[in-house]
Amino acid sequence: MKTKKSNYLLGISFVSTIGGFLFGYDTAIISGCNTFLEQHFNLSAAELGWLVSSALLGTILGCVVAGFITDRLGRKKALIIAAICLTFSAFGSMLPPQFLGDLDQAYWLTADEDLAFTFLIIVRIVGGIGVGVTSVVAPIYISELSLPQNRGRMVSLYQLSITLGILLAFLVDWLVLTNAGNAAGVISNEPSGFWQWLFVDELWRGMFGTEIPIALLFLILLFLVPETPRWLISKERYDEAEKIMEKINGKEYAQIQIAEIKEVVKEESAGIKELLKPFLRVPLLIGVLLPMFSHLSGIAAIMYFAPNIINESIQSVESSFLGAVLVGVVNSAFTFVAILNIEKFGRRKLLLVGVVGAFISLTGVGILFAIGSKYVIIPLLMYVASFAFSFGPIVWVIISEIFPTRIRGLAVSLGSFALMVTGFFITLTNPILIEQIMPSGTFFVYAALTLPAIWFIWKYVPETKGKTLEEIEMYWREGINKNKI
Repeated sequence: MKTKKSNYLLGISFVSTIGGFLFGYDTAIISGCNTFLEQHFNLSAAELGWLVSSALLGTILGCVVAGFITDRLGRKKALIIAAICLTFSAFGSMLPPQFLGDLDQAYWLTADEDLAFTFLIIVRIVGGIGVGVTSVVAPIYISELSLPQNRGRMVSLYQLSITLGILLAFLVDWLVLTNAGNAAGVISNEPSGFWQWLFVDELWRGMFGTEIPIALLFLILLFLVPETPRWLISKERYDEAEKIMEKINGKEYAQIQIAEIKEVVKEESAGIKELLKPFLRVPLLIGVLLPMFSHLSGIAAIMYFAPNIINESIQSVESSFLGAVLVGVVNSAFTFVAILNIEKFGRRKLLLVGVVGAFISLTGVGILFAIGSKYVIIPLLMYVASFAFSFGPIVWVIISEIFPTRIRGLAVSLGSFALMVTGFFITLTNPILIEQIMPSGTFFVYAALTLPAIWFIWKYVPETKGKTLEEIEMYWREGINKNKI
C-alpha cells in the first residue's frame, strides 16, 4: 500500500518536473537560433534584442494573470492553459504564418518577411505567457501536493529541472548545428526535402520545433494528475480533496491535513493590504529585490545569448555552441551543490558566497574581453556556477519561507513579476550594450550591479535554516531586524 502511495506521489512529481524542464527548455532554445534569425530577417541589434526579449514580455503578462487563473480555475487547469500556450508557441515558432508552394518540394515560405517576423514575435509572447504562468503555478502545485518532510527538496528539484531543461536546449542546438555542418543556414535554389529545409536550410525552425514533443507530453500528462486538495478545500469540495489526500499518504493523514487546511483557509486574507502591514515591509523588500538583483547580474542575457557572447571571444560558431553546452552543464551541476548543502550551510551563507563569486567572475569576464583573450569562457563558467548555487535556487527558497502562509502566493507572484520585468530589460538591452560599449563594458556593468545585492543580503536577509514558518513570522512581528534569527 505504501509503495502504491509513493508511486502516486512520484507520478505527480514527475509531471510537475516536466513543467520546470519545459520552462528551462523554452528559455534557452532560442540561444542557438539567434545568429541564424539575425541573418534570415536581417535584424539590427535592437530588433534582435526585441525578438529574444519578447518571450520575457510574455512571462510578465503570465505572472500578472497567473494568480487570477489559478485561484478561479485551479492549479491544474492553470497549468493546462500554460501547456497549451507553450505548445502553440513551439509550433508557431517553427512554421511561418502561411504556406505557399508544393508540399513535396517542402517550400514553406511567407509572402512577406515582415509578417513572418511579427508572427514570430506574437507566438514567442504567447509562449512567454505559458512560461510565466508555469513559473508561478508549478511551485505552488508542488508545495500543495508534497508531504511536509519532502516539500523543500521537491521545490529544489523543480528548480533543478529548469536547469536540466536549459542544458538540453543548449545540447540540442549544438547537435542540430553539428548535423547541418557547413550547409547550416545556407538556402540553395535547388529543391530540398522538408527535413533538409527544417534542420539545415533554416535550422532555427528545427531548433524551435524540438520543443513540440516536450510541450505535448506535458499537456497530455496534466490531464492525468489531480487538482490540489488545498484549492479544492478553498472551494468547499471536501470529498474530492480527501480522496486525493488519502492516495498521497493514507486516511489518517488526510483527515489531519484537511482539518488544518480548513483553519488556514478561514484565516486567509486575500489582498495587498495584508502584505503592506508594517511588520512585513522588510520581507516585502526581500521578496521583490532579491529576484531583481539575481537578474541584474545578467543571467538572462547569458542564457539567451550564450553562443553569441562566447563567439565574441573565440570567433567560432561551432565552438561557441559547444561552450553554451558547458554553460548548461555547469548550471545543472552547481544547482546540485545548492540542493546538497542548503540545509548544511544555510541559505544566507550560500547566497553571500555565490553573489561575491558572481561579482569577481563577471569582473574577470570584462577584463578578459577588454584584453582580447580567448579564455573568456573560464570566468563566464565561474559566474554561472556562482549563480547556480546561490541566486538560482536559494532566492525562491527564501521567498517561500519568509512570508505568512495566507499571503505567500501573492508574495511569490510579486517576486516572479519583479524577476521577469528585470530579465526583460536585461535581455532587451544586451545586444545594444554589446554593440555600443563592447562586451567588456557590458560585463563591467553587470558586475557593478551585483554590488548592491551583496550589501542588501548582508544587511537585511536573515538565516531561515532550521526555523519553522511560525518562528520566522514571529521574528518579523517582533521587529528583530538582525542578520540572524
